[in-house]
Amino acid sequence: MKKYTTKVFQNLFLIISTSFLIYIFVRSEIYWNGERRDYYYNYYLISFIFIIFSITVFFVNQKIKEYIIISTFTISLSIYFFEGYLTIKKQSKNETQFKEKKYENATGKKWDKRKKIEIYQDLKKINKKTSIVVPPSTYVNTNYNIFPLSSASNLKTIHCNENGYYSIYKSDRYGFNNPDEEWNKKKVEYALVGDSFTHGACVNRPNDIGSVLRNISNKSVLNLGLRGNGPLIEYATLREYLNQNVKKVIWIYFEGNDLIKDLNQEMKNEILMNYINDLTFSQNLKLKQNEIDELVVEQINLYIKNSASEEKKVQLEIKKRDHLKYKLIQFIKIYNTRSLFVNTKIPSSEFKLILKLAKKLVNENSSELYFVYLPKFSRYKSLNYDGNYHIVKDIVNELNIPFIDIDEEVFKKTKNPFKLFPFEEDGHYNVEAYKRVSEAIYNLTK
Repeated sequence: MKKYTTKVFQNLFLIISTSFLIYIFVRSEIYWNGERRDYYYNYYLISFIFIIFSITVFFVNQKIKEYIIISTFTISLSIYFFEGYLTIKKQSKNETQFKEKKYENATGKKWDKRKKIEIYQDLKKINKKTSIVVPPSTYVNTNYNIFPLSSASNLKTIHCNENGYYSIYKSDRYGFNNPDEEWNKKKVEYALVGDSFTHGACVNRPNDIGSVLRNISNKSVLNLGLRGNGPLIEYATLREYLNQNVKKVIWIYFEGNDLIKDLNQEMKNEILMNYINDLTFSQNLKLKQNEIDELVVEQINLYIKNSASEEKKVQLEIKKRDHLKYKLIQFIKIYNTRSLFVNTKIPSSEFKLILKLAKKLVNENSSELYFVYLPKFSRYKSLNYDGNYHIVKDIVNELNIPFIDIDEEVFKKTKNPFKLFPFEEDGHYNVEAYKRVSEAIYNLTK
């Protein structure tokens, strides 16, 4: 009986291993047409190891075969128990998103439940000079003659809602979140580059980092940050918009997506890569704001046109994900467990090059460069979270750029770090957090 069981097991294991390899090949080369081969590399490796292992089992003695069966069964069972735990945890997390209720209890006001397109259409009726933020990342996969590094200029601009209300600001002459007169100042103390955190999501002036720095320093600040920006866009922004009168450049880095997601996408764009490959390259964007404004209008019109179909897609996806069949397939594929070990290329050498070029540019401008590291919400949900912290810090230190660790300066000095996020839920920082981040930057760059 034992011999029969082991024979069935070794045949079954070989069949499963071979099927796994075939499945990986179909997903990588047929479904994705080879475009995500880097992602599937480790899965190819695992499938080959499984096949070699399953063949090897045929040539070992009966006792070892029994040990292999027991070990394989135990490991598999443990993995699926862990997957079950993650599935339940994820589900319960989705059920505990009570931002709306917390907001209503705290303020006595109703959460603004309008979609961004709805508030845009409502405000447009009152003031035609109304826009939605269309960030540079919108254009990463497009082929326009120019690559905008800002949004629409001189318009009431709708950003985002994580605090019960939509953050709205009047954009400056180049489409950034500044009072326009900042561009007229003879001396600028700070120029900020970064993503949505720098941009000011999802708070209003004077609660964004740029505004707080402006108030506490009593000096001029240019905020060049926009939602979705990564290191390459930020460097390109400095190339196009850095003025000669800027004293300090503050590079604000968010650990949640800047290095892996954003930079990997940005490097696929030919125009953006020109900023690395040709140090004389410029789009002269300051002279092309009218063209940028037209592209923003085009993108908003596309957004409105596709909003109904996109909303339908979202609802269908939600319905699909709630279906028992979908959940079962995800469980069998140990989706949640695998997501903890996502194989994504860390473009550390490219990031180092960009920072090196940024430092050179800033120094040639007679300015000082500072690097500010922002932690994300999930860091405080884990006992041993690291992300890419040490990779980034080592690069910054190697380049002799002052490193400001906001986790050390702000979050670790807070008894409950979750209180620095909207209603203690995942998202951008709240008003208090932006204030304390700004104070840390000011104190460490004086």
